[in-house]
Amino acid sequence: MATATSDIQFGGLTKCLIQNGVLSEGDAQKHADDAKKKKISLVSYLVSNNIVESKTIASLASVEFGVPFFDLNAIDGHSLPIKMVSEKLIRQHHALPLFKRGNRLYIAVSDPTNFQALDEIKFHTRHNTETILVEENKLVTLIETSLEAADTSMTDLLDEDLDNLEISSGDEPPAQDETDSDVDDAPIVRFVNKILLDSIKKGVSDIHLEPYEKTFRIRFRGDGILYEAASPPSNISHRIISRIKVMSKMDIAERRVPQDGRIKMQLSKNRAIDFRVSTCPTLFGEKVVLRILDPSSAQIGIEKLGFEPDQQELFLHAIHRPYGMVLVTGPTGSGKTVSLYTGLNILNKVERNISTAEDPVEITVEGINQVNMNVKAGLTFAAALKAFLRQDPDIIMVGEIRDLETASIAVKAAQTGHLVLSTLHTNDAPQTINRLMQMGIEPFNIVSAVNLIMAQRLGRRLCEHCKKEADFPDKTYIDAGFKEEELATLKVYGPVGCDHCNEGYKGRVGIYQVMPISEKMRALILNGGNAMQMAELSKSEGINDLRASGLEKIRQGITSLEEIDRITEE
Repeated sequence: MATATSDIQFGGLTKCLIQNGVLSEGDAQKHADDAKKKKISLVSYLVSNNIVESKTIASLASVEFGVPFFDLNAIDGHSLPIKMVSEKLIRQHHALPLFKRGNRLYIAVSDPTNFQALDEIKFHTRHNTETILVEENKLVTLIETSLEAADTSMTDLLDEDLDNLEISSGDEPPAQDETDSDVDDAPIVRFVNKILLDSIKKGVSDIHLEPYEKTFRIRFRGDGILYEAASPPSNISHRIISRIKVMSKMDIAERRVPQDGRIKMQLSKNRAIDFRVSTCPTLFGEKVVLRILDPSSAQIGIEKLGFEPDQQELFLHAIHRPYGMVLVTGPTGSGKTVSLYTGLNILNKVERNISTAEDPVEITVEGINQVNMNVKAGLTFAAALKAFLRQDPDIIMVGEIRDLETASIAVKAAQTGHLVLSTLHTNDAPQTINRLMQMGIEPFNIVSAVNLIMAQRLGRRLCEHCKKEADFPDKTYIDAGFKEEELATLKVYGPVGCDHCNEGYKGRVGIYQVMPISEKMRALILNGGNAMQMAELSKSEGINDLRASGLEKIRQGITSLEEIDRITEE
């Protein structure tokens, strides 16, 4: 005869929940089995699947097992003695040290029957342990924020994987005779690896290592904004910088002139991250900046870039034309490369021959012939373009048009049946025409070659978890560019800040001015029109400038008025 459900033996916290009518025996068994399959605790399973509220479990367990209940909202996450327990133990046992009194370490858990956690922490810390019962959802949040805050400290280097990261200088490993005892010092190696891993995990774009007279500062650039990530002792700055120079195949004995290098970090069989490394001598040592080059950034899809529907249609139409030039303009760090590579990925088919000339190649893509510039060896943009034109190209991308020779060859290529994509550094689309003229390109060559010019900026996205409706005077909205008749229904949001974001923002979105070269625009260019006249004509043709595109992102609740003011000009 089959065993009845009531014959199943339950113990510990499961029994407590059944006796208090929170779970039936059948549900308890099912949930326990599912939790076991997922290799998580029953408490984590019940809370994460919204089966039982974490506060209900904590309240019942506190009474049942006589363990004090504590609200984690009342604790400062930055003051925890987290360095006493390794990250591995904290994650393995889902237990967090809250505070220390003498030889006693008080441990926060959501399951008071987790005796193995207390025993192992006691063994590793050599402190007596006491249980503090807390809510599961708050414990999860506090564990993540506490470990993140401690990630870049010199004393929290217990993760054995930091010694075993597969790192090279891009194409080849560093020579063994370039290292010394300081550079190979295990804590320094682990600390540098930790900084690189943290930067990837946080999704930052750049790492800045800055030595000063009495301090050493490490900053990350996240969502376009620099913030301090760590402040190691200044007396080890030379060792940290030397380690990075060895990893990127630089001369560690040369500290008087700037150097460039590259680091490749293999995170898994299928994912590698490149770091472009640059050093510059300063008064108190070498400043090092690492640009993080993640190939996956070019795979995000055109829908996620931030185009408005009409802008996306114009861009796609331009890149699918068999010949002509598409130019993307904007300052450094405005996402030009990602936009171009998004287009190249769409065009990357077996029937097309695509070649790129870049300085340096930032994103590697299978199926595209990519060439790194080497000016010392004579491989310039112009030289690469000449070589491409002898290799039966369909599509050519030039990393940047900097001089007349490069511009002339690119224009001729666009006029002779090739699609050419490139970038320039100008403030907006109309100014790009003037820039080409200033280089020496004749107006009739510009109008016959250029199909579309796109200016762009990157704005920070408001955090969806905490953004709130902003309240500004009507004059502020009108001065910003909104129309008086839309103020009655206009909803504008602003940043707040929470555990999910950085000061109210998370991620970035493109702000675009997508300007096709119309027949009227061609006529104006041939008649010697200036950038202001071109901007007026573009506006009359329904093309949003950067400011107008930014206001549209505000209307959609994607970003804030303050952010658009920061990245666009009035």
